[in-house]
Amino acid sequence: MLITAISDTHMPKRGRVLPKLLTEYLEISDVIIHAGDWQDLSVYRELSSFGQLEGVLGNTDSGELKEMLKDKLILNINGFKIGVVHGHGKGKTTEKRALEAFAADKLDCVIYGHSHIPALKKENGTLIINPGSPTDKRRQPRFSFAVIRAEEELSAEIVYFDKES
Repeated sequence: MLITAISDTHMPKRGRVLPKLLTEYLEISDVIIHAGDWQDLSVYRELSSFGQLEGVLGNTDSGELKEMLKDKLILNINGFKIGVVHGHGKGKTTEKRALEAFAADKLDCVIYGHSHIPALKKENGTLIINPGSPTDKRRQPRFSFAVIRAEEELSAEIVYFDKES
């Protein structure tokens, strides 16, 4: 099972269209996960056109999205428990806030966004992923998103690309 995870699209403010490389992965994904800061309902609609879409609310999302989305989700995908949260708030790092959001849950993976800084590591048996942003890299050298494979084990990689991709 292939999962594409994205965050912080900030569309249409930071990008007008989804990058070509990202759409190539979206077309073959079984599940798409968005970790917040979509910004506009049009992004939700576009991503939904590719298939099953799961996502959470970010701190810059429109009122329409606030009515539709939750602050956090726990998904069961192919037997793996995956927590999704945007990670915004006060105090601590974005990653620590994301992990604290699921402190009472035993998860295989936590996906968060907000910082636009890609991250991929395993801690205490939990895969921790920030996909970065495919449209608003801020101070990062490249745009990014994450690809997760939920097979016998859960594995992931960050896909980095330049604007032309």
